[in-house]
Amino acid sequence: MATRKAGGGGLLPWLGIALIIVLLDQITKIVVLGAFDLGDSRPVTSFFNLVRVHNTGAAFSFLAQAGGWQRWFFVGLGAAAVSFILYMLRQHGHQRMFSWALTLIMGGAIGNVIDRMVHGYVVDFLDFHWAILSPLFYRGHFPAFNIADCAISIGAALLILDEIVRVRRS
Repeated sequence: MATRKAGGGGLLPWLGIALIIVLLDQITKIVVLGAFDLGDSRPVTSFFNLVRVHNTGAAFSFLAQAGGWQRWFFVGLGAAAVSFILYMLRQHGHQRMFSWALTLIMGGAIGNVIDRMVHGYVVDFLDFHWAILSPLFYRGHFPAFNIADCAISIGAALLILDEIVRVRRS
């Protein structure tokens, strides 16, 4: 126990970081909901638009047309993930990269769960598009996403990097 505290493994800093992610995510979504109508798109650069899209599914709109049950399934899945992450942070909060990864994933999961509970869908608004993506995505538009999705993706990449570093050390 003393090792964890001495190593900076307390839960509170990680919860603070997750809260910042949730706040950034929710503030940006509130701005988008106030400034855009559903389906609106505003070009920012030649490869990036701000849009307003509602996603009732998961990543890449997985299960978006499932009839409504998926809303509560994804809320439950997000709650389970957050519970597991809290447990892992209590056990491994002293492992910095691992804890950063879990915290980013947790903050993103909470942000998207809030959307599902409040709206019944996740608000997405970042739209990147490149011609090279045309064979994979309609008109080269990568599926729209949000700050929570960015946090989850960065967290997942950090988890992979953390494991690679851990394996190389052994």
